[in-house]
Amino acid sequence: MTLNPHDTDSGARVGASPVSTGKGLRSGTVGLLGAVALGLSSVAPAYSIAVTLGLVTMTVGHLAPAALLIGFVPILFTAFAFRELNRDMPDCGTTFVWNTRAFGPWTGWLIGSWVPTMASLFAMTALAQVSAGYLLSIVGLDGLAGDGTAVTVTGLVLLAGATVLARRGLQIATAVQYALLGLQLVALFGIGFAAFTRPGAATPSLSWLNPFAFQGAGPFAESVLLCLFIYWGWDALITVNEESNDADRVPGRAVLISTFVLLATYLFTAFAAVGYAGTGTTGIGLGNPANATDFLSALAPPLVGNALATVVQLAVCVSALSAMVTCLVGSGRGCLSMTAHGALPKVFARIHLRHRTPTVGTVFFGAATAVTLVVLKLASPRFLGDAILSIGLLIACYYGATAFACVWHFRHRLRASGRDLLFKGVLPLLGGLMMLAAFARSAYDMIAPDYGSTSFHGIGGVFLLGIGSVVLGIPLVLLVRRYFPRFFREGKTSVVRPTVNES
Repeated sequence: MTLNPHDTDSGARVGASPVSTGKGLRSGTVGLLGAVALGLSSVAPAYSIAVTLGLVTMTVGHLAPAALLIGFVPILFTAFAFRELNRDMPDCGTTFVWNTRAFGPWTGWLIGSWVPTMASLFAMTALAQVSAGYLLSIVGLDGLAGDGTAVTVTGLVLLAGATVLARRGLQIATAVQYALLGLQLVALFGIGFAAFTRPGAATPSLSWLNPFAFQGAGPFAESVLLCLFIYWGWDALITVNEESNDADRVPGRAVLISTFVLLATYLFTAFAAVGYAGTGTTGIGLGNPANATDFLSALAPPLVGNALATVVQLAVCVSALSAMVTCLVGSGRGCLSMTAHGALPKVFARIHLRHRTPTVGTVFFGAATAVTLVVLKLASPRFLGDAILSIGLLIACYYGATAFACVWHFRHRLRASGRDLLFKGVLPLLGGLMMLAAFARSAYDMIAPDYGSTSFHGIGGVFLLGIGSVVLGIPLVLLVRRYFPRFFREGKTSVVRPTVNES
C-alpha cells in the first residue's frame, strides 16, 4: 500500500498550511494513521468485545470465533461499497449524500441520515452509561456505580466533556484517540497473551472457525447479528474525508485497514478467552450469564492480578469515551453536509472560526444524546437496554441501503473492468443482500414479546424501538419537506458556503 508522501504520524500535511474546504472545514488535517485511529476508536473495540463475546458464546459455544469471522463478511463487503462511493463522491455527508444521489432525497434523508442518527443516539446513551459506571468503579465509588441516578449524572458530565473535545477540532481529537486506542489494544492483547500462556488453557482449534458446525439457523443468525454490532462504527472515519489528505483515497484505505485490524484483534481475543475460560456456565466460563455482558471483568483478576485488572477496566472505560468523541465528530459533520445540500436549517452550517469545526451540529448532537439518555432513563431503565438491543436492526438497515446505493450508482460502469464489476457491483451487492437478510431476521426475532426486557400488546419492545425509530422518520421527512422543498424537488443543490462564527 502506497502512503501519501505528505502523511505524518499526526496526520498533518508537511510544508503546507491546511486550507478550508467548501463547507468551511480545514483540509489536510487527517492522514492515514489518524483516519484509522478515528475509525477504530469509533468502534470502541475493548468495550464492544467485552459486552458481546459472552453473549455470542452463550449462543454458539466454542464457535464464537466462527461467528466473529462470518459476521465480518457482510461488514467487509459493505466496506468496499463505502470505499468506492467515497472515491467518487468524497463528502462528509457520506451515507446521506450517497443514498440521495442513488435513490433520491426521500431515501437519502430517511435511510441515509435519520436511521444512522438514531443508531448513534442509542449507542451514545450506552457509551455514556458504560463509561460512567466503569469510571466510578475505578475510583473506588462502587456504591455510586450501582446507583442509576449517579451513573446517569456522571454519564452526562462525561458526554459534555466529549462534546467540548469534539468541538475543539480534529487535531486534538485525533491525538487523544491515539492514546486511548493504544491503551485498549494493549489491554486486549495483554489479556490474550496471558490467557494463551496460562498452564491448563485449552489449545485453540481451527474447528472453532468451522462455519458449518452451527446447530441450526437460529443460533447462527443470532450470533452473526450480535457480531454486526461488534464491528459497527468504522464508517465514522469517512465523515472526515474532506479534512483528509488525498480525500478520495485515504479514507477508503483507512476503512479497509481498520476493519481488518478489528477482525485480527477480535479473533485473537476470542481464541484466547475461549481457550482459557471455556464455555461453561459457571465460574469464569464465557457461557456463564453473570459474565455475559462483561467477560473481561471476570477473566482479568485471575489472569493478571487485581492491579492490572483495574487497567483493563480503565481500557473499557476509555474505549467508550473515545467512541463518544468520534460519534460526535462524525454526527456534527453529517449535519453540516445536509445543510450544505439544503436539507437542514442554515444554522447547522456555522463553523468555528479558529477550530474549523461544525459548532452547532456537534453541540446539538451532544445535547440530543443527553436528552435521549434522560428520557429513556426516566421512562424505565429497561427501555434503555432495549434501545441498545435495537441498534443491530438500524445498522443492517442503513449499511444495506448504502451497499445497494453503490451498485445502483455505478451500474453503468460495471462493465468497464473486472475490478469495477467486483468491487462496485458483486461484493457490495452481496453485502447488501446479507444486511437485508440480517435486517429481516432480526426484525422477526425482535417482534417476540420475550425479546429484551419490555413488550407492548404482545410485541417486543426492542422491535417497537427499532422499527418504530424508522417509522418515526417518515412523518419527520414529510415535515422537513415543507421547509426544504428545493432539496426534495431537485435531490441536490449547489453547496452553500457555511456561515463562520467565533463562538
